Amino acid sequence: MMRTSRIFSVCLAVVTLGGSGGCAQATGVSSPDCLLIDDGFGATGTTRVKAEVVVTGLEVPWGIAFLPGGELLVTERPGRVRLVRGGALLPTAVATVPLAPDGESGLLGIALHPNFATNRFFLLYATVSVDGAKQNRVERWKLSDDSTSATFDGVVRGGIAAAKFHDGGRIRFGPDGMLYVGTGDAREPDRSQDQNSPNGKVLRLTPEGEVPSDNPTTGSPVFVSGLRNVQGFDWFDATTLAIADHGPSGDLGRSGHDEINVARAGENLGWPTVYGCTKREGLVPPRLVFHDAVPPGGAAFYTGTAIPSWKDSLLVGVLGSTHLQRVVFDAERRVSSHEVYFEGSLGRIREVIMSPDGQLYLTTSNCDGRGDCPSDKDRIVKIVPE
Repeated sequence: MMRTSRIFSVCLAVVTLGGSGGCAQATGVSSPDCLLIDDGFGATGTTRVKAEVVVTGLEVPWGIAFLPGGELLVTERPGRVRLVRGGALLPTAVATVPLAPDGESGLLGIALHPNFATNRFFLLYATVSVDGAKQNRVERWKLSDDSTSATFDGVVRGGIAAAKFHDGGRIRFGPDGMLYVGTGDAREPDRSQDQNSPNGKVLRLTPEGEVPSDNPTTGSPVFVSGLRNVQGFDWFDATTLAIADHGPSGDLGRSGHDEINVARAGENLGWPTVYGCTKREGLVPPRLVFHDAVPPGGAAFYTGTAIPSWKDSLLVGVLGSTHLQRVVFDAERRVSSHEVYFEGSLGRIREVIMSPDGQLYLTTSNCDGRGDCPSDKDRIVKIVPE
């Protein structure tokens, strides 16, 4: 059953907001453009699709990058970059990244440099130790000519606070050629509202890690703020993002309320000041909220032709509720429908990404300590018509 929230008024009297006490003041009237699902996750999808196994034998595959010619670079959270060639996972890692991992942190996102064809650079989001302290950072690596090895080439952007949970980690190059970096609040919610902190944000950088001159605030890498833990986003167009974000799920005495957002440059999505469908001046409410914990992994708009009914739908992998969520937006970018696929059959879904040739790929995350890790470990699958 789906119901739209009409009134949402909550004030938690004994909470901590990044060390400050008092009331969370998540009060106000629910946004009419925000759909609150207070029972379940949506109807079962009606399009006949299936998951074809590409490779197995992976350990928490977090991100995929597609090389020219169809090979795949895959990150494994424990710190390995792997190569899929000719439909097989090569046994030797392309690179082993020095890490300071803990919990959800480690080797996370990956993206090819826009000029990869000439410079062979790819970027990684990793949790490392710097002067004895943990941080997340974006690193640049150079792939060998035969794609079987890589060398560290430098730091693109460092200084992103790390923690056992809420490390974000998705990195993608946008239609404008800029690097977008999804970060988490690293277990200190107030960072998401601190415009001097890179945490709890989507950052926008040049491929070299500098701040673009046309960012919302001069000299600041912040593109969107007020987020809790971003692992999935994609573009409606060159200026508008769809962002899947983790709800409170226990923080500040709150629970559930994972969300799908529509965001433009400079907007503040409200965490931790508000959550759910609450509407408040200066803060942008989400378009879809799940009362029960989802929570979301990767996200991508379907741009292929193999599954015509999915064209322009946002596909979101979810972890705890183990399914693929399809979200359809109307012309005003409000949610017109949503549905559930592969419920329970694939387990936890982490990466969701379109290949250059228009195919949808997913990775499972069943060996991350929270799922049921099978004997053949985690896998990459491709979604095709049945």
